[in-house]
Amino acid sequence: MEFSALPDDFYRQLAQDALAGKSLDDDQALTILTSPYVELLPLLQAAFRVRSHYFGRGVQMQILNNVQNGHCSEDCNYCAQAVNSTAAIQEYRMKDEEAILAEARQAHLSGAYRYCLVLSGRAPSDKRLHHLTHIVQRLKADFPMEVCLSAGLIDQQMAEALKKVGLDRYNHNLNTSESHYGGICTTHTYQDRVATLQAARNAGLEVCSGLIIGLGEEPWEVVTVAKELKRLGARSVPVNFYVHIEGSRLVPPPPLTPEQCLRTLCLFRFLLPDTEIRAAGGREKNLRSLEALALYPANSLFAEGYLNTSGNSSAQTVRMIIDAGFHVLEK
Repeated sequence: MEFSALPDDFYRQLAQDALAGKSLDDDQALTILTSPYVELLPLLQAAFRVRSHYFGRGVQMQILNNVQNGHCSEDCNYCAQAVNSTAAIQEYRMKDEEAILAEARQAHLSGAYRYCLVLSGRAPSDKRLHHLTHIVQRLKADFPMEVCLSAGLIDQQMAEALKKVGLDRYNHNLNTSESHYGGICTTHTYQDRVATLQAARNAGLEVCSGLIIGLGEEPWEVVTVAKELKRLGARSVPVNFYVHIEGSRLVPPPPLTPEQCLRTLCLFRFLLPDTEIRAAGGREKNLRSLEALALYPANSLFAEGYLNTSGNSSAQTVRMIIDAGFHVLEK
């Protein structure tokens, strides 16, 4: 069968429409994700035109601190920390405050633009929230980094308390589409997650929210999540690539390919042209030798580690960024 590539005008129009603020329709979005006639390099170059317009060649490097691991009441079946998981993870309660500050210092010295605190669990108690606001105050006073917090479901009052002490962003990922959500979690709903993001935004916090691809979702569901994140005003979108940890309850779907991952990053760049797009968890394992190409649509990366999987060191990440012709942004 003779291969018939899409014309150059297809890629040129994608970039022009994104720069003009014209959103993709569903057919265009699905073409990007699924068409065998889309060529990867022209698609990446078109995404780079948009990325370059808004962000140049700068890359925000972010370091995540898994402040509490395990001890979670939720049954998210993709997660090694879920209440129904048998994964052999190292469980621990919330880290000591001084340890969190010491790790923040190391993150700053490693070149982190943003320091992300992540806690397992459904929602913070009043006592936990008070402790977190104190830690955020200390972080903002001691280090010239932005601070992002991910601590589960929060309401308007909680969000306002966090904003008051200087928190920059609140993270709560949608993870997948509303139609697929019941298949990955039953202890809370998709709408619970949406309500948390709305509370954060209403309090004046920047919203960080993304998804995990590779959970068995359909391509159209990926498009749905991207459009919902745009509606919710997410200014930072981590695109995670599923890595199965033995003992997690999710039956592993077919593995992702590097091309699937890169097409998804391009889709998000076209749909959310001026938004920080992060090649996040699972980047190294799923992109493999094509990892550096993620920088053409994405302007942000995690370094060091994730929740229960390791990542490239800060030094390795910085070297990749520089070798690819980009530069690390400093706060």
